[in-house]
Amino acid sequence: MENDFTYVFIEPDKEIADFVENLGTFQNLSDEAKEVVIIPDGRIDLFFSQSASESFHITLLGLETYPEQRFIAPHTNAFVVSFKPLAVEYILNTSIADLLNIGKELSPDFWNFKADDIKDFSHCCTKATQKIKELLPLKVDERKRKLFELVYASKGEMSVQELSEKTGWSSRQINRYFTKQLGLSLKAYSTILRFRASLEHIAQGRLFPELNYTDQNHFIKEVKKFSGVAPKELSKNENDRFVLLSVLKGR
Repeated sequence: MENDFTYVFIEPDKEIADFVENLGTFQNLSDEAKEVVIIPDGRIDLFFSQSASESFHITLLGLETYPEQRFIAPHTNAFVVSFKPLAVEYILNTSIADLLNIGKELSPDFWNFKADDIKDFSHCCTKATQKIKELLPLKVDERKRKLFELVYASKGEMSVQELSEKTGWSSRQINRYFTKQLGLSLKAYSTILRFRASLEHIAQGRLFPELNYTDQNHFIKEVKKFSGVAPKELSKNENDRFVLLSVLKGR
């Protein structure tokens, strides 16, 4: 089964890197469904997919705040654009506040993608990159750009107050923006980023907190909250259920 489930993720062109974290593809070539566990990672995913049982469709997934078991249908082929939060306003021109832990189907001709496109990952990357470049805004609110730069660089460990001071944007305004655009507070989002950063350590078998956790118990509790299992079991990643962890291990 392992050989029947494949995935590739690459970094985007620098020109769109403020808005896109990576581009990826995965396939389940098996006759059986592939069990995976989706865990919060702070990204907004746009999926273009098709399987033996489902026609070509396009889905926008909001942020996740808890782990969820899902099954990838047999003979599935998918292409995914993983966006950073800044893209919600400036590339997607929408709000995903109502998509917390869920997704919504988009028009089948969104970005003019067709079923045949997702058969060629390189072609998909080129086509998506070109489309995103066409959608790049002439101007971005520098407070927002700076805010997300700091949140990412600090791996979610910078306080709301410190971010407010460094961006010249009040804590109240920041949280209002997060709630309106993403459906959760900045503090909640930062906690997800800290968990995700800890996955890089867990992927290497380092099962103790290396970030700003109060103690080992706090670390274990947060890992369980976002993955459903303790760090030791997460590290084992049996059957590659935690795809994000598998990707990190493969780096």
